[in-house]
Amino acid sequence: MRKVAVVVQDGVEPFGLGALSELWAEPYHSDDDNPVFDFLVCAPTPGRIPATGGFDVHVEHRLEEAADADLICVAASTDLTTDDPAVLDFLRQADAAGRNIFSHCTAAFTLGRAGLLDGRRCTTHWRYADRLSAMFPQARVDRDVLYVQDGRLTTGAGVAAVLDAGLHLIRQTFGARVAATAARRMVVAPHRAGGQSQFIDRAVPERDAQTLSPLLDWVSGNLRADLSVDALARRAHMSPRTFARRFRAETGLTPHAWVVGQRLAAAEELLETTEGSVEWIADKVGFGNPGTLRQHFLRSRGISPQAYRQQFSHLAATAVDA
Repeated sequence: MRKVAVVVQDGVEPFGLGALSELWAEPYHSDDDNPVFDFLVCAPTPGRIPATGGFDVHVEHRLEEAADADLICVAASTDLTTDDPAVLDFLRQADAAGRNIFSHCTAAFTLGRAGLLDGRRCTTHWRYADRLSAMFPQARVDRDVLYVQDGRLTTGAGVAAVLDAGLHLIRQTFGARVAATAARRMVVAPHRAGGQSQFIDRAVPERDAQTLSPLLDWVSGNLRADLSVDALARRAHMSPRTFARRFRAETGLTPHAWVVGQRLAAAEELLETTEGSVEWIADKVGFGNPGTLRQHFLRSRGISPQAYRQQFSHLAATAVDA
């Protein structure tokens, strides 16, 4: 992935456009050793493009200049019902040519009008999910995730989920280490599981309720410990039932799903940066045995730990899969 293009239309939403620029337009920094992309923003008619928020953006490039892009991003806009026909034709051609396409928030409606959502899993902002499903009944709309990838098509939920989806694509292409470096630069979490709910029951803990953040920090540094619901509930001084309810309210995930995600993320980093065997890594991150690590890795990442190492290792790894 070397060339990334963003398609904008009238009413473009500035935050999403800015986030896409943060993801793909960053110049090289020797401290990060980050990949650099040939990044461009294009429109059906270059020039002044009205944006939300009381200002406009100026676009210099035409759609045709993005025809060879490895990744085509569609920026969200305020108009859920109208698209420039040239944009729809461009996206159909890009899809037929096997390009990777990424939309976020309301840009999913543009993909729907281009016919790209038929028979595919997708998502959008939770506020518009029912409307997307009604307008495009052949689309398989998932209302409860931060992003969805269906083959070459990736759709992100609302607002900040553009960063989650973008970091997922970076992680998938360049590995967890590069994605974590990009996240650190943007001062965001490097990974929120794709299955996490778009919103949680209680975004800020009530004044009389202690946040679970200290416990989450402890878990991240003690992945080999007993992290069952009962053990975590005891550490949090709650009953297992109350703890599980509080945990899901604060994170959007069950304790088990969150712990597995943390262990997988740690395993990715060790596969990339060490020559330790899969058996050693499985024990190090708390899975206990390589079979359990492989099972979770295949289910979540779609490849085996050893295949992941061969693709993303930053070392001349010689470890044999135990």
